[in-house]
Amino acid sequence: MTNGAAAAESRDAADRRPRLGFLGTGWIGRHRLEAIAAAGHARVVAVSDPSPDAAQAAADAAAAAGHGGVVVVPSLDALLALGVDGVVIATPSALHAEQSVRALDAGAAVFCQKPLARTAAEARRVVDAARSADRLLGVDLSYRHTAGMQAVRALVQGGGIGRVHAVDLTFHNAYGPDKPWFYDPALAGGGCVMDLGIHLVDLALWTLGWPRVTGAAARRFARGLPLGAEPDGAAVEDYAVATLDLDTGAAVRLACSWHLSAGQDAVIEATFYGDGGGASFRNVSDSFYDFTAERFRGTARAPLAAAGQAGSEAWGGRAAVAWAERLAASPAFDPEAERAVEVAGVLDRIYGR
Repeated sequence: MTNGAAAAESRDAADRRPRLGFLGTGWIGRHRLEAIAAAGHARVVAVSDPSPDAAQAAADAAAAAGHGGVVVVPSLDALLALGVDGVVIATPSALHAEQSVRALDAGAAVFCQKPLARTAAEARRVVDAARSADRLLGVDLSYRHTAGMQAVRALVQGGGIGRVHAVDLTFHNAYGPDKPWFYDPALAGGGCVMDLGIHLVDLALWTLGWPRVTGAAARRFARGLPLGAEPDGAAVEDYAVATLDLDTGAAVRLACSWHLSAGQDAVIEATFYGDGGGASFRNVSDSFYDFTAERFRGTARAPLAAAGQAGSEAWGGRAAVAWAERLAASPAFDPEAERAVEVAGVLDRIYGR
């Protein structure tokens, strides 16, 4: 084969990659676009955002990564009219379920920012649509893709800490979201539990092999008072603590917050205790992006994955890249999507729904 023929064949192969549209290109959407564009498993062909500047910046970023000819379109309908193979959704939470169902019904695979939906009933509707369309559905639960959490999960599932009886989960963000819709329950579905607690619940159940949650109790606060007790009627929680009972007999304690005076930018931790030791995933100092993972035996500790290996900013796009790679292999429905309904159901219980 001549060099020219090889180059032509390479171009033809590239042209057969899945064609993706990106709906919502704020910070998260733009970051996921850049990760997928750099990985090369799919082609970025179109973007849409209410902000023309954000949309154009995303198109320019795709072009800089070698994805030329990206068009800016005004809506999801316009994306779907292009016949895209998949849609990456990074819009306000209230829109996720409806937009996902519309894309799936049109025959496009979907990768959606968390939460997939505000309630388990909404999540069920999306998963049923994906199953009916036989299209791949992914949710951006990115902490699974840190090397640290993968090392902890492998240790726990391999029996390395014995039978797990307790899990401590923490995610405190000293700042909180900067978009007003996060503080509207109709648009967000909840406060810090919906935003941060979803990661903690997912990590616990994923690490433990998806046990059933048999009981839940929670307390939620807004600016230091029980939710609803404030004079101005704050609508969503900025601090929550919950306990979950698992059918394995294990107990899970979860705490999460926005705007907490924690003495640092963030406190992020998932620790598992068994009758043969423990394992912990924690952020380094006050970082949102760097983590360490360790195993415990009595008073001794040993690294599972060191800072710089356990996670760095690059892990944030790995869930999106994994979805794009899977889509390139097959667009078919993956039953793992059912887990999104399970996690949403646990959040419903924390919210008393």
